[in-house]
Amino acid sequence: MKGINWMKIVDLIKDGKPYIKQMIELLQTTFACYANIEDATQEVELLLSEERILLGVVIDDILIGLIGGIPTYNGNVYELHPLVIHHEYKKKGYGTQLIRVFEEEVKKRGAYTIYLGSDDEYNQTSLSNQDLYEDLWDKIKNIKNLNNHPYEFYLKNGFKIVGVVPDANGLGKPDIMMAKRVRDK
Repeated sequence: MKGINWMKIVDLIKDGKPYIKQMIELLQTTFACYANIEDATQEVELLLSEERILLGVVIDDILIGLIGGIPTYNGNVYELHPLVIHHEYKKKGYGTQLIRVFEEEVKKRGAYTIYLGSDDEYNQTSLSNQDLYEDLWDKIKNIKNLNNHPYEFYLKNGFKIVGVVPDANGLGKPDIMMAKRVRDK
């Protein structure tokens, strides 16, 4: 397998046509909610909307990851959705590289902040199965990663936990809200 030096980052909205099938497959193999080909295809169609950002990591014409952004709050903020790296390429720096390029694109578009929701559907953090309506900020301050939840990846890339949506994915299954300022002026 080649290292990070042989990759290229592609604007999938402009140049993504050859990668559409790979985008669908990447979503299907990464997220349970896109296991159905129709759902994955519909999501890719949304990701390719002109007003959005969609970047992909390509190695030898194989799409190994992608990052998307949705403009919100009159373009002042972008929701990072989704960030996907093929499981064989995780923990090799590709996600971090995608975030860096994504941040630059968000800045170019004049936005100040990036936010994301990082679901805890599978009891991966100490926030799951808790009453988050009591002592929420103490629970956030003392959060523990129980089973490889991605919130720590985002923390390492400069994001901060800014809140939690209790029960977003069912009772005791929160969505951890994270954000990062990318531009001051």
